[in-house]
Amino acid sequence: MLELDDVAAGYRGKPVVSGVSVSIPRGGWLAIIGPNGAGKSTLLKAIAGLVPYTGSVMWNEQPVQNLSARERAKAFGYAPQAPLLPDGLSVSSYALLGRTPHLGTLAREGPRDFAVVQQVLSRLDLATMAERKLRTLSGGERQRAVLARVLAQQTGILLLDEPTTGLDIGHAQALLDLVDRLRTEDGTTVVSTLHDLTLAGQYADQLVLLDKGEVVATGDAGRVLDAEVLARHYDARLNVLHGPDGTPVVVPKRR
Repeated sequence: MLELDDVAAGYRGKPVVSGVSVSIPRGGWLAIIGPNGAGKSTLLKAIAGLVPYTGSVMWNEQPVQNLSARERAKAFGYAPQAPLLPDGLSVSSYALLGRTPHLGTLAREGPRDFAVVQQVLSRLDLATMAERKLRTLSGGERQRAVLARVLAQQTGILLLDEPTTGLDIGHAQALLDLVDRLRTEDGTTVVSTLHDLTLAGQYADQLVLLDKGEVVATGDAGRVLDAEVLARHYDARLNVLHGPDGTPVVVPKRR
């Protein structure tokens, strides 16, 4: 269980997001949505402990701020939207960094660590790129390499900041399908920011809509992805249709 109670966060004493209270059960998926500048990434960083915050972030009934750096790295896998990637590393070497929290002091990676990385690369369609340098990858390939490192951590909670950025629709679906399978099979809890509202409604079982740093709607996709609410907070013209399975489909509307 991951629980946020009245969480507020910002930079240099200036609040960016405030008043966020939500509970995500084990194996749940929370999608944080909202227009640009709404505070989505800041909220994700607060959960990861990367920016100062007030309020409470609890994991398994204990304050996250009380966890050691190693305990936090075993609990939370965080994938930023625009990570700094070391030029000289190969894809497999970079993914192997995700095993660091599981190694003892001065210990080296063993067969299990290499097996985990190999499996992750295969699942993300990166196996044939394992020895390629990060600097040679396209934007979408780099995004998948970042996710590979995070998945190699084998954490209980995945914090994903716009994980589908730079991906075509096929790779975006494959990535989100993999994340969905992880939470179904392993009980992994997922908190992600997503710009694509239709994908957010299809994959997440709980959504939080932020605008100007405040929660303006929360609940399942049917409740949050309301045409009137979205049009008002995104300042956009749109329709909300429904697919064969009943999930909302957000469609832009030309003037």
